[in-house]
Amino acid sequence: MQENHKTIGAGPQRQPIASAQGLGSAHFTSISAHYRMFNNCIISVLGHVAVRTISCLIIFFLTLSAVYSPLFAQSLSRDAKVSLITVSPGEELYSSFGHNALWVSDPMQGIDKVYNYGTFDFRTEGFYIKFMRGTLPYQLSVSPMYYTMYGAQAENRSVTEQVLNLSPNQKQKLYDYLETNYLPQNRQYAYKFFYDNCATRLRDALKAACGDSLQYYNQPIRGTFEAKSYRNWMNSYLGNKPWARFGMNLGIGLPSDHVATPQEEMYLPDNLKDHADRAKIGEQKLVLQKNKLFEAPQPDIVSPPFYELLLGPQFIFLLLMGVFIRLTTYQKRREKISFLFDKIIFTVIGLAGWLLLLLWIATDHGVTNWNPHLLWAFPLHFPLFFFLGNPKHSSWVKKYVLFCLILLVIFGVGVIVSSLVLGRIIGQPIEAAYLIFGLFYRLNFLRKRV
Repeated sequence: MQENHKTIGAGPQRQPIASAQGLGSAHFTSISAHYRMFNNCIISVLGHVAVRTISCLIIFFLTLSAVYSPLFAQSLSRDAKVSLITVSPGEELYSSFGHNALWVSDPMQGIDKVYNYGTFDFRTEGFYIKFMRGTLPYQLSVSPMYYTMYGAQAENRSVTEQVLNLSPNQKQKLYDYLETNYLPQNRQYAYKFFYDNCATRLRDALKAACGDSLQYYNQPIRGTFEAKSYRNWMNSYLGNKPWARFGMNLGIGLPSDHVATPQEEMYLPDNLKDHADRAKIGEQKLVLQKNKLFEAPQPDIVSPPFYELLLGPQFIFLLLMGVFIRLTTYQKRREKISFLFDKIIFTVIGLAGWLLLLLWIATDHGVTNWNPHLLWAFPLHFPLFFFLGNPKHSSWVKKYVLFCLILLVIFGVGVIVSSLVLGRIIGQPIEAAYLIFGLFYRLNFLRKRV
C-alpha cells in the first residue's frame, strides 16, 4: 500500500515536468515545420520565376534569330559550292521562257538549298484579280535540290548547272544576301515580266555579292549577236503557241519595243545562262564548270496538223478580212442593207479595246501602257455601233465612222514609218494587219451608207 501511495504520490509530481517537456518539443516541431514550409514556398516561387525567365529568354533569342538570322548566319566551309541552275522551257505557257535558280551546296555544313524567286501562293487573297492587275506578290522560296530535279523531270525539262568560280568570301556574301532575302519581311517582291523576275533577281544577287570584280558580257548574245527588243526576245519563245503569241503581243505596248541592252536581255533565263558563260570575275571566267544534270529527251519534229493551221490566228483573221470584203462587195449592189454583222463584230472589237485600255490604266504590269492597237480597237465601238442604222443618229454616226477611219490611217502610217526608221516591225502582232485592212474597207463603205 505504501509503495502504491508513493507511486501515486510520485505521479502528480512528475507529470508537470513531463508535460512541460512535451509542450516545448511540440512548439519546436511546429516552428521547424513552418520554416520548412516557408523555405519550400521560397524555392517554389524562385523556381517558377526562374523557369518563366528562362522560357522568356529562349523565346526572345528564338525570335531574335528568326528576325535577324543573318547575324547568326551559318558559315560556309571552304568546300561549299554555288551554282547557277537553268531549267529549259516547258510546254505550258507559264513555263515557256525557262527558269533560273541558285544552288548553294555545302555537305560539310549540311546545306543543300535552291533559292527560287519564281514562286507565288495560290492562297493569296484576291489571287486572280491581283494576277490580272500585275500586283500578285511573287516570293523567294528555298528547297532541296531534289525538289527542283523532280519537278523538271516530271515536266520533261532539261536542267543545266554552272558551277560559279567564287572565292570563299564571295560565296559567304552571296549566301548571306540570299538568306537576308529569305526573311519573311523580305521574301516577297513585285514581279515584272521584263524587269524583275527569277532571272534578273539572280543577276543582281551575283553582282551584289561580287561587286565590281564581276563583269557581265557587254554585247548582245545569241546567233548573229544582234540586239533585240523585249518583244522580239519574247516572241522567240512563243513560236509553237500562236494564240498566246498573238494575245501577248496585242496586250503589251510600246515599252516592249525598247531594244534591250545586254544587261536587260538577261530577263530571260537562257540569256542569263549564256551571259554567265561569257562573264568574267577578275581575270578569270565566272563559270568554273558546266554540268548537265538532266537531259530531257527531245520529241521528234513533226509538222502541226492541218486543222491547227486552220484554227490559228493568221488564218482566222485572213478569213475575217475576206468576209469583210465579200459582204461589202455584196451590199454595194443592194439598196437596203443589214448592219447586224457590223454590230456584232464592232461590239467584239470594242470590248477588246476596253480590255486593252484597262490593261493600260488599271494594272501595274509596266509594259501594257501606250498601246497603239487602241487606235483600231477603239473602246467606244461598244456601245456606239449599236446606233448604226438608226436614222435618228445617222448624222453623228457618220462623223464617228469618219473619225475611226482617220484613226486607222494614223495607226497604219505610224507603224510603217516607225518600222522603217527603227529597222524592226512595230505594231505586232502582224496577224492583226488582216483585220485592220478589213476594218478600213468596211468603214469606208459604212461612211457612205449610214
